[in-house]
Amino acid sequence: MALVYLGIGSNLGNRKANCLRSIELLSSHVISVTRKSALYETEPWGIKEQPGYINMAIEANTDLTHEELLIALKSIEKDMGREAGPRWGPRLIDLDLLLYDDLVLDTDILTLPHPFLHDRDFVLEPLAEIAPDVIHPRLNKNIAQLLREVKHS
Repeated sequence: MALVYLGIGSNLGNRKANCLRSIELLSSHVISVTRKSALYETEPWGIKEQPGYINMAIEANTDLTHEELLIALKSIEKDMGREAGPRWGPRLIDLDLLLYDDLVLDTDILTLPHPFLHDRDFVLEPLAEIAPDVIHPRLNKNIAQLLREVKHS
């Protein structure tokens, strides 16, 4: 069974309800949530001219491979009504695979750990709430350290 960390975000519709609904839908894909952060109100990243986000992080266990998990996350986004749009643009729901055990991976469809994990305080802050001592397998630093570095840069 894999230990995974997911980032969840929404800035369209009922943002809080969207985040919480996505967590409910994970169980139908054999993803068992073990911890979840608080909900964080955050500024948009990338494209600034859009509504603010609600972001959170969860810890979960799954028997799915990383590829199967990515497919499940995309399926949940689609089932919830996410539509294609500009990169970093507004979205009803965004489910990001941040960490999958200590796997380091670079493929055409998936990079692990998430390639922007260490640069985004809106991801690191909720993740540090539930997993401060988890080590980023590429950078060899824990999540709490990465958050401190982002806040001081």
